[in-house]
Amino acid sequence: MKPQNGDNTSTRDMTQGPILRQLIAFSLPLMLGNVFQLLYNTVDSIIVGNFVSKQALAAIGSTTVIVNMLVFFFAGFAIGAGVVIGNSFGAKNMERLHDAIHTTVAATFILSLLLTGLGVATVKPMLVLMHTPDDVFQDAALYLRIYIGGISGLLIYNMGSGILRAVGDSVRPLGFLILTSILNILLDLFFVLVLKTGIAGAAIATILSQFVSATLTLLLLTRTKDIYRLNWKELRIDFSILKRIFAIGMPAALQTVITSFSNIFVQGYINVFGSDVMAGWSSYNKLDYFIFLPMQSMSMASTTFVSQNTGAGNEQRSRQGTVTAIGMTAVVTGAVAAVLTAFAPEAVRLFSPDEAVIRYGVMFIRTNAFFLLFNGVAQVLAGALRGRGDSRGPMIIMLLNFVLLRQIYLFWVTHCVANTPQLVGLGYPVGWVCCCVTEVIYALVRQRRRTELRQ
Repeated sequence: MKPQNGDNTSTRDMTQGPILRQLIAFSLPLMLGNVFQLLYNTVDSIIVGNFVSKQALAAIGSTTVIVNMLVFFFAGFAIGAGVVIGNSFGAKNMERLHDAIHTTVAATFILSLLLTGLGVATVKPMLVLMHTPDDVFQDAALYLRIYIGGISGLLIYNMGSGILRAVGDSVRPLGFLILTSILNILLDLFFVLVLKTGIAGAAIATILSQFVSATLTLLLLTRTKDIYRLNWKELRIDFSILKRIFAIGMPAALQTVITSFSNIFVQGYINVFGSDVMAGWSSYNKLDYFIFLPMQSMSMASTTFVSQNTGAGNEQRSRQGTVTAIGMTAVVTGAVAAVLTAFAPEAVRLFSPDEAVIRYGVMFIRTNAFFLLFNGVAQVLAGALRGRGDSRGPMIIMLLNFVLLRQIYLFWVTHCVANTPQLVGLGYPVGWVCCCVTEVIYALVRQRRRTELRQ
């Protein structure tokens, strides 16, 4: 039985009400949720770096780009599903909303199996491709095989929370993440400090926690009486909806996968400097994500906001929401970057007491942190464009800047200027700045064309 538009106590209609208040109310729980989700892998790094070895810390850091390839590919699918669900919700089309949700869940289970098999099979070739040093290789391979073997828990949770976000509910996914993040910390300490299982224990603790969050999300979708209720007997794939999901989501998925794959080569440039630089880079990347969180949250918020208002036919409100989201992102990202830059040594020391690791980690933070302001504008604009159903433009722009331009820069600087860790680390800001400029121009041109078509 398909639910009717009745008890919408947990949904958020973003087609009306004050824009700033709507974005804050939606994005704040989302940002906090992202913080707790980030804690999964960060806690692994802190505990392993302090109680196992700096080689183990370097191993976890070197695996991040490989895990991200799988997670980000699925995230592209989730973006497409969220836009279709958000459009249906904004247009008050309850039948299509029901079909989109059940198609999303069914496809998620299939994709989880495929990505798990692909990920486990490519662990060793990927580590070889990154020139992973011998003193790190075995730990990295062990961590990856365990983590990827249980990655379906993370994918299922992301699917469920994406459905909830598309209808405006970003609060309850936050509750699940807080609970399971605390569980992850306790399990990490138990496996690493009590059972002495090393890096393998950190991976097991993480995947167990992720399966708990996935289970809680599925129970919520199944037991709710709201309009997004999941009925297992009605689980099936509507191929017209799936086609629309992939049309929107695949460009984003391909963009993130190719970008992540290119970051394997970035990691390869870092790995040649040895485990001290690798561990410093790993610490920087973990902390860098905390600056990235506000822009990621606002990008997701702008996608939901624009998709709902586009579904409702409110073009002006979509534009106003995008501008407001960019302003919020700039303020929050700048503030977090300032704090992290000021306390960089203390922050890196959380991951490792080794002075060489701290020195390199601080260098990477203070070189790159404020450049993330440019990335913030690019990410929010990309989210808004996807909310309109335009994933191809952001995909092409980000691939050109995050992949092609970045690889050209890295080859040029290491072969023609100087092969130093700091210059290699600057490969990220070069891509961010150029992507921001290109995407602003693209968005303005798209806006002018939409205005001309309406006249």
